[in-house]
Amino acid sequence: MESTSSKPRAVVLLSGGMDSTVCAALAVRDYNPSALHISYGQRTEGREQEAFRQICERLGIRRRLMVRNDALKAIGGSALTDARLEVPEAREVIGGEVPITYVPFRNAHFLSVAVSWAEVLEADVVMIGAVQQDSSGYPDCRPEYYRAFNEVIRTGTRAGAIRIETPLIGMRKSQIVRLGLEVGAPFDLTWSCYSREDRACGVCDSCALRLRAFQNAGARDPIPYALASSAP
Repeated sequence: MESTSSKPRAVVLLSGGMDSTVCAALAVRDYNPSALHISYGQRTEGREQEAFRQICERLGIRRRLMVRNDALKAIGGSALTDARLEVPEAREVIGGEVPITYVPFRNAHFLSVAVSWAEVLEADVVMIGAVQQDSSGYPDCRPEYYRAFNEVIRTGTRAGAIRIETPLIGMRKSQIVRLGLEVGAPFDLTWSCYSREDRACGVCDSCALRLRAFQNAGARDPIPYALASSAP
C-alpha cells in the first residue's frame, strides 16, 4: 500500500456537511490530505466545527486548519448569516431561483484561503465538494465557475500549478451517498442543517436534499432529526 507521505498533497475544504465529507474521504484515499474549515458567522457554526473535528479524527487527517472569516457575516444578505432573515422551508422546486440561504460569493472566499494554504504546503490540489445537480441553485457551484477560478490560480500564484478539483460537481445527491458509503465517509458525524445545532430540522433546503438523497440511495440517514416524519 502506498504511504500517505508518498502521495501528492491536497487541501480539502471540509465544512462538516455530507458533500465535503465525501470529498475528505476521497482525499484520504488519493492524496496526502490537509483539512481546512472556515467559519463565517453562520447559524450552525459551532455544530459544524464539532463535525469538522470529529470527521478529521475518524478519517485520520492530522494536518488541520480552522479559520474565521468575519467579512461574510458583516456583509450579510443571507439567512445563514443574518438572524433577521428566516431560513425558509424547502421549496417545491429546488434549483430554480437562487434562495435567501445563498451566501454572496462565499466559495471565492473559501477557495482563496485554501489556495493560500496550498501554496505554503506545496500542495498540488484543492478539493471542494461543490455540487451543481440536486442543489439549491447557488451560482458558485457551477463547473464554469471553477474553470475560471483555476485560471485565476494559474496566473496569480507563485508556481501556478495548483488546481481545484470538484469530484462531485456533476453527481446526483443519491450518487454522492452511494460513493460515500463505498469510500467510508462518516455520515454519522456530518451536519447539513441550516438552522439547528441539536437535531436537524428536516425541513430546510439542505435537510430536504439530504433526506431525499439517502432515500433515493436506499440507505438510512444516520443523523437525528427533530421531526420523526422527516426520516425516510
